Amino acid sequence: MTEIMKHGVQPDLSATARRSRIVVAGTGSGAGKTTVTLGLMKAFADSGLRVQGFKCGPDYIDPTYHTAATGTPSRNLDSWMTSPDTVRETFIRASEGADLSVIEGVMGLYDGKDPLSNTGSTAEIAMLTDSPVLLVVDVRSMARSAAAIVLGFQRLEPKLRIVGVIVNRCGSQGHYGIVKKAIEQECGIPVLGWLKRDDGLDIPERHLGLVPAVERGELEPLFQRAAELIRAGTDLDTLRALADSAPPLSLPAQPLFAPDRLPSIGSQVATGERPVIAVAKDAAFNFYYPENLDLLRQSGAEIICFSPLAGDRVPEHASGLYLGGGFPEEFASTIAANTGFLEGIRNAVHRDMPIFAECGGYMVLARTITDRAGHVHHMAGVIPSDVRMQEKRAALGYREATASQDCLLLEAGETIRGHEFHYSVMNYDESAAPYPYAYQTKGMRGLQSEGYAKGNLLAAYTHIHLASFPKAAARWVEKCRAYGQ
Repeated sequence: MTEIMKHGVQPDLSATARRSRIVVAGTGSGAGKTTVTLGLMKAFADSGLRVQGFKCGPDYIDPTYHTAATGTPSRNLDSWMTSPDTVRETFIRASEGADLSVIEGVMGLYDGKDPLSNTGSTAEIAMLTDSPVLLVVDVRSMARSAAAIVLGFQRLEPKLRIVGVIVNRCGSQGHYGIVKKAIEQECGIPVLGWLKRDDGLDIPERHLGLVPAVERGELEPLFQRAAELIRAGTDLDTLRALADSAPPLSLPAQPLFAPDRLPSIGSQVATGERPVIAVAKDAAFNFYYPENLDLLRQSGAEIICFSPLAGDRVPEHASGLYLGGGFPEEFASTIAANTGFLEGIRNAVHRDMPIFAECGGYMVLARTITDRAGHVHHMAGVIPSDVRMQEKRAALGYREATASQDCLLLEAGETIRGHEFHYSVMNYDESAAPYPYAYQTKGMRGLQSEGYAKGNLLAAYTHIHLASFPKAAARWVEKCRAYGQ
């Protein structure tokens, strides 16, 4: 089922662009912003609007929800991994043609990389995109105190425009009336709606099986329920008017993504003119930043997708391979049974094809994966290591990855930004020292040697964002071109 990845005809973007948009932010994690976001997206999409979803920060799971609820691929906006200009440009490009963009925040409105600034926070994204903010407040066991919370959020950052509130987990209609009056009197902004406590709307616990569940359509009833409750308790007309009032945005003077350098669907390119990078894409491998793929195209690559779960092998005409993150442990037996795919990886490594693998893709390059039930599944075995799944999360957070040696994407000492999120542990076989670690990664817990780099193979847990170091994309494509020749 190899196919050319659909990446859309490039829009005609003017110097300034008007975009209807709203940021859905919470007072903290668990306030209910994901439920409100999905309810709004589904309600507006069901009314016939084309809704574009965005997620603040390095999250792959919420964008999968957004995509399922709206029918339009969601995008990430990250002000730590990428520059302010890239955040604005990504938003303007992706929202072209949408009637409304809904940007879901991360954690609490002001929570980010740095407790002393807005760096990497939802607030920073809202200010960079000049977006109005809808604040979701959990008002359990609260009356007038809810107004104090909203007032504090308004005053912490005067440049931010909090334009409305939705209160979550109200005890009753009467409770809603009390907090609505208090907030509107003290804060001068409208309370646009409410959700009752215990409405069976809690999103399932975020675990690694969720994205496959979304792809199987198992969460569709939850999306519909969220939309029904949002329609019943929220002033959607006023919310839409507030989103429509957002001012126009301007593209940066020197955009990172030049439309004239990104090939459009149907463009005629002579065979062999662009090196082909094969991207594993299915329920097991589905964590890719679209901007990574766009930068590879802009650097001259042709992107094609194939599905190891469907029995596909590595395409024979590929000059490069990209194995992204995802859930290989959920499908380990199927992957292990696709011996043609695993043998194709081994042959590609033997031929020194440029290969980049991150997180789930990295796991598949190991010798074995031991799943949570203790079953051992044999993988490609091109990296001397073994993977074991665990119930406890092994890593979460931003990473600065500095190359320990010259490798596929970086020269020794160069740094690229990304993040880690995984429940597996990689047990390295260091008997043949020195082990060829790819990076020194810097996170909240300090420095750590990570990944594997040898020849044109680069693999690690870190999900990198090529826009944080665009030269890496050009370097990768050039090595693919040299390999093809």
